[in-house]
Amino acid sequence: MRAMQRPRCSVFIAQSLDGFIARPDGRLDFLEQVQLEGEDYGYAQFFGAVDAMVMGRNTLDVVHGFDAWPYEGKRVVVLTHRPLTSKHGEEAYAGELAPLLERLHAEGVSRIYVDGGHVIRQFLAAGFVDDLTLSIVPVLLGAGVPLFSAMPRELWLRAIDSRTFSSGLIQVRYTI
Repeated sequence: MRAMQRPRCSVFIAQSLDGFIARPDGRLDFLEQVQLEGEDYGYAQFFGAVDAMVMGRNTLDVVHGFDAWPYEGKRVVVLTHRPLTSKHGEEAYAGELAPLLERLHAEGVSRIYVDGGHVIRQFLAAGFVDDLTLSIVPVLLGAGVPLFSAMPRELWLRAIDSRTFSSGLIQVRYTI
């Protein structure tokens, strides 16, 4: 049996100290507390190294509410079973992850930015996340959209780097 050829799959995400990536209504306003002039926490370098994004429909709906499209120049694949009206060339995909990753690899994609809580959990459960950069915002929200939830198996990560910032944010990079 041949090994599956697929792109490297990377996560770069922020969460509250109590594990939420958004408020219960999807708002991300708590992230504004750590936005400092000239500080992007390594995001521009990370984003410049990815060829494509795979995200969930709920994440796309939140992003469509932003003033500007933040993924200019990147291929965006949206995992959804609902009809999708593409505003910026987004592609809808419904199905198993492995065939999608094999197709993207065959089409020349070498690194994917995986985004959205549910999609990140799907990729983790399938064993497709290669590295994860987690920024922890020093706030306890008490409720919201969790990044992690029940996993089908235990998953150990190896910390390869950590940094603290003057805003109080702590960032840890892991390989899986």
